[in-house]
Amino acid sequence: MSNKIIRLPAVKEKTGLSRSSIYLRMTKNDFPKSISLGERAIGWLESDIEQWLDERISASKAASHE
Repeated sequence: MSNKIIRLPAVKEKTGLSRSSIYLRMTKNDFPKSISLGERAIGWLESDIEQWLDERISASKAASHE
């Protein structure tokens, strides 16, 4: 499994969420937590973001078939 770290602009592009939505969801434990890369830098594991997206897609498809 790859441990590629992606930064906020890439996370926003992949998810379609705004910065504030990402941080709000993180506080509600509804989005993968960021990883500290240094004093003033954070990122996310790309695999965590991909898994989160897959879960949203599956949940959406399940809801539309009810």
